[in-house]
Amino acid sequence: MAFNPLEHRGIPLDEQLRNWGQLDVPPIDPDHADPYTKCRIITMNGIEVEAIMFSHHFNRVCPDPEVKQKLAHVRYMEQQQQKTVNWLLPGQASVLETTLSYEQVAVDLTGWVARMEPDPYLKQSYDFGLLEDFDHLYRYANLYEMIEHRKAEKIVDQLTEVMPGRPGPLQHRHPMDNVREPYDRATAAPLSKLHALTIMSAEQQTMNFYMNVGPMYMEPIARQLYQEIGLVEEEHVTHYESLVDPGETWWERLVNHEYNECYLYYSFMQTETDPRVKNIWELHLNMELEHLHIACDLMRQHDGRDPESVLAPALPEPVTFEPNKQYVREVLANQIDWTTLGTGYVQEAHRRFEEWQAKINAERPPQERVIDEHRDKYGEEYRLETEGPHPVERLRLG
Repeated sequence: MAFNPLEHRGIPLDEQLRNWGQLDVPPIDPDHADPYTKCRIITMNGIEVEAIMFSHHFNRVCPDPEVKQKLAHVRYMEQQQQKTVNWLLPGQASVLETTLSYEQVAVDLTGWVARMEPDPYLKQSYDFGLLEDFDHLYRYANLYEMIEHRKAEKIVDQLTEVMPGRPGPLQHRHPMDNVREPYDRATAAPLSKLHALTIMSAEQQTMNFYMNVGPMYMEPIARQLYQEIGLVEEEHVTHYESLVDPGETWWERLVNHEYNECYLYYSFMQTETDPRVKNIWELHLNMELEHLHIACDLMRQHDGRDPESVLAPALPEPVTFEPNKQYVREVLANQIDWTTLGTGYVQEAHRRFEEWQAKINAERPPQERVIDEHRDKYGEEYRLETEGPHPVERLRLG
């Protein structure tokens, strides 16, 4: 029977506060942990950060002191959850190793969502961003071998391929062409709303991560690569956040955020291979169930609507981290040369796109130079092609 979070109360809010010993969770073992365990950790950190920042933005426009106090109480528990989740990452992993895992999340989470998305326009939006994140994994993998003298399969295992996606220079578009059409909150499937929130949150934390860690490197090519890909992530966050209907009320958005947290903690609880981490997903799910009920009560009180009118009656099939190799290859073969025009997608370059390209790529971009430097150093670029040659003939080796 499908799990309906509205039928479960979870842990009362006043019983959720944890002490320092409870928050000090041992990190996962970087050498033996399932790569997808790390992906689930990174995903849930992004979801928690989005929940926290959304609550802060709501707090800034909310005139009701009692509501602000309730938001603050829930938000503090979300902060404890975020600290617990993100502190599961191993301290001995380098920033670049964590970056490779961030991009593995972007590839396999977005790939799974695209496969499951019922709305054709939203699916196209996920396919489009997928090819660029797939390319980022390839660029960072080459940087990883140059700087740390290790290969990316140490991090991604054989679960995700590493090879070129949409060429780096073509990932830069005029900002006008990064805004998409939103779903219609009145007719969109509840699953589509959850997908949009999930991918927006994941891309947002990647953008934030690169904004902060990029200048910590001494190597010029590393600093420059994080700078360039960080700007592409800005495009992606604009791309994905514009899929959310701006007509949703603050109360509706609050309920959707809490429901999505329940969905993802429940999903990862079902699929987690590390028993200790699974226990954390279960604990946080039981906290989020109470947060959802609080949000639903606020919606009924202040929005005058029943939250059941906007939420799914039960959680969809669990989100699953799994290889998406064949799906990515199909999208590569069919959509690698696509770009955007207004809110649509086109295969031909247009004037605004070409003018933007001419300016920003007036000098050879770092995404290209990192491959140049890798070839100069090793005689070839780094790839992990487990399923055969690249599906796009012009991007094959040799």
